[in-house]
Amino acid sequence: MGRTSDAGSRILGAARSLIELRGYSALGVAEICKTAGVPKGSFYYFFDSKEALALAVIDEHWAAQQRDWERVLGSDDVPLQRLRRLFEETEAAQRAGQAACGTVSGCMFGNLTLELSNQTDAIRSRLQQIFDAQVDMVEGVITEALRQGAVSVAGPRAAARSVVAQLEGQVLFAKLYNNPARLEALWDDCLALLGAHPSRPAGGHAT
Repeated sequence: MGRTSDAGSRILGAARSLIELRGYSALGVAEICKTAGVPKGSFYYFFDSKEALALAVIDEHWAAQQRDWERVLGSDDVPLQRLRRLFEETEAAQRAGQAACGTVSGCMFGNLTLELSNQTDAIRSRLQQIFDAQVDMVEGVITEALRQGAVSVAGPRAAARSVVAQLEGQVLFAKLYNNPARLEALWDDCLALLGAHPSRPAGGHAT
């Protein structure tokens, strides 16, 4: 296997799967390479360190999730429908993960925040950037809903942080109890947080 092969992507894919299943700290380079089916010596050709690999996994995962969030939150639906779809797709993803591997995997970013935020500045900074980007996207939707009179909040930024925190927290509970049904009440909770009602019009109906 030459260095121009797909070894780098295989290492990245193996690390992503292992981190989702077991977390980061318990993994060693040898195990990652064994799972990827590449010689251990190949690792440091592609990644300077295990931390560098973790950052690459985070970036790859965020690139995919960001596309999904932009697709949902940037659609032509009325604002509350967009937020609801985000919650629905989050729940569906957790259910699909449980069906595939038997456990609710939770959010990779939330999991790594709990595991690593006090251990590595580089990873903490990257996770902060990701959560800030999520808040930015949700804030834009809440601002639209506020202009349309569909919600009542003192400040869209603070409300967006609360929505993202609520979503992340419920995903954490779903993981803890291995039960994606923990996410079912999330939409009604969000409506209450935003001072909204599912039947209140906002250029259409949010139900």
